Amino acid sequence: MGIRSFLAFEQPEEIKGIIEETSVALGKSHLDVRWVKPGNIHLTVVFLGSVPAEDLEAMEQPIHEICSGFSPFSIALKGLGCFPHARSPRVIWVGLEGEIERMARFRDSLQGRLVPFGIKEEKRPFRPHLTLGRFNSFRRTDRELEEILERYRDLASPVCPLGELVLFKSDLRRGGSIYTKMKSWPLTG
Repeated sequence: MGIRSFLAFEQPEEIKGIIEETSVALGKSHLDVRWVKPGNIHLTVVFLGSVPAEDLEAMEQPIHEICSGFSPFSIALKGLGCFPHARSPRVIWVGLEGEIERMARFRDSLQGRLVPFGIKEEKRPFRPHLTLGRFNSFRRTDRELEEILERYRDLASPVCPLGELVLFKSDLRRGGSIYTKMKSWPLTG
């Protein structure tokens, strides 16, 4: 039985406060969305899926090597959006700006080293974001989403460093996922 896991950055403190406020405000909307608990919102870099414990252990060295080749990333919040788009949204998220291209190289380096463990490479371009919620349903006639996206278009934060990659274990429960921090690696490049 594998361990459902992913590699991610935790939210820096300054960003955490803004995400919490935004989350609480949006939770009062009438949108049919399953909101993610603010404390569970991470910047996922690589979703590993279900991985045998011994593979997770064997991955530690390559992950450490990649992390020691990169210095911390500077990022800031930038607006609100939906995947795939606002006309038929599945996910509502907060965007990020900053050292995105360098982060994309970081993700690609990690993926390259994890392929031997059967981890699928994400071919889509890296679009770092913080998922606030997932839509259960959506009515096109509903103007509320447009108003929300407009209201939060200029959502921003101070520039913050991301300096530690975390391996999280994800347990799916009825009340939502429970994430446990298993290991972390500082970016020391």
